[in-house]
Amino acid sequence: MTKRVEAKSKICRRLGVNLWGRPKNPIVKRDYPPGEHGQKRRKISGYGLQLAAKQKLRGYYGNITEKQFHKLYEEASRRRGDTAENMIGLLERRLDTVVYRLNFVPTPFAARQFVNHGHVWVNGRRVNIPSYLVREGDVIEVKDRSKDLAFVLGTVQQPERDVPDYLSVDYKALKGTLVRTPKLADVPYPVQMEPNLVVEYYSR
Repeated sequence: MTKRVEAKSKICRRLGVNLWGRPKNPIVKRDYPPGEHGQKRRKISGYGLQLAAKQKLRGYYGNITEKQFHKLYEEASRRRGDTAENMIGLLERRLDTVVYRLNFVPTPFAARQFVNHGHVWVNGRRVNIPSYLVREGDVIEVKDRSKDLAFVLGTVQQPERDVPDYLSVDYKALKGTLVRTPKLADVPYPVQMEPNLVVEYYSR
């Protein structure tokens, strides 16, 4: 697994948004970029807007690597239909994203680690690859020996987010299903995402 050493709060401060909508995020008190010149206003070019849109979308999904993200864009562009919508559908079908959306864990970073450590089953089989693409109708569940973990129980009992309607969940069994692949309008982002600008960035 690729190691991410960048501080999570710095991602939010650099982009100027509370990326995951968490109340304890430092940007709530310091809504400017980190560093000595962080509070200076800067004029942003068209390229800068595209780059920021890419960093924001990449960062939201646990700051996945550039290589993974570009590969996902290429897959989205090969498919029929709108590339931006295809990208969102692929990102939301990642196993770590589904685990996060089902409120089994508190953050996308925790979701990646949770999957990596073998705590998640898909259709009765262990899957420890966070980028695994869940298909419609697949059943995702926490394995039996992990259902009593304190942070899982705490997240389930006091969820920070609502489960979107393209997923169904049974909290007693700690099990969920991908009902359908979502569109951009279906995804409950706490900040505005602009995947169309990401497509423009990569198609330059």
